[in-house]
Amino acid sequence: MSKSVSDIQIYFKQLRLAETAEGLPELIRLAEQSSWTYLELLEQLTTYEIQKREIKSIEKRMKWAQFPYQKTLQEFQIEEQTALTERQLKQLSELNWLEQFCNLILLGPPGVGKTFLAIGLGIEAIRKGYQVTFVTMGELVQLLKTQEFTRKAQLQLKRLQSSDLIIIDDIMYMAMDQREANLFFQLVNQLYERSSIILTSNKGPEQWTELVGDQGIMTAILDRLLHRVEVIHMNSDSYRLKHQQRVFN
Repeated sequence: MSKSVSDIQIYFKQLRLAETAEGLPELIRLAEQSSWTYLELLEQLTTYEIQKREIKSIEKRMKWAQFPYQKTLQEFQIEEQTALTERQLKQLSELNWLEQFCNLILLGPPGVGKTFLAIGLGIEAIRKGYQVTFVTMGELVQLLKTQEFTRKAQLQLKRLQSSDLIIIDDIMYMAMDQREANLFFQLVNQLYERSSIILTSNKGPEQWTELVGDQGIMTAILDRLLHRVEVIHMNSDSYRLKHQQRVFN
């Protein structure tokens, strides 16, 4: 007994091929119009399922990332920057630094594109299958301080800790007391050589110690953040801290 298209759709759903089940009527119509062979039809069915799953996976990771807005690297106005060349931006977008657990520090005054570039790199990472989380420094400190008391904070931190790339926006925009610095150190230590971090700030690392109640803790934080790092002054020259592994060739 021949089965109807709706019957076959049910079978596909039972096999957890929900995307193919939904697109089956259109695929059958195209197969008839184009006289696909059995092999061509199977290829189209499997390709359709894979592509749809990838689209949904990207959408899920984009939601997970919690970007304040979505701007891609293609929208980044490289001609307005003196800190990066086209070649360097391409190197960043290739994400080899992410595979090597390198960090990026984007420095500069408000409005020069630090967050824009960070988000663009985050979106590129998501497109290539990485898990990304965006958080402001203020939000992060609050999460760290409330993790012992709220389930929501625990879940958000767990998501952050399982990410391949963490973007921390406006780091050190305000002073941290000793407890906050210690909590931040614990997080950085957990992420060390397991994830990459992009930090944006209007103050250089040499100024961060002045904003922390415990210089010893800040030294330990910097030791981990700056082990593998590229420091980029937006609208100025890019420079590397001494003795660090390079991101740019």
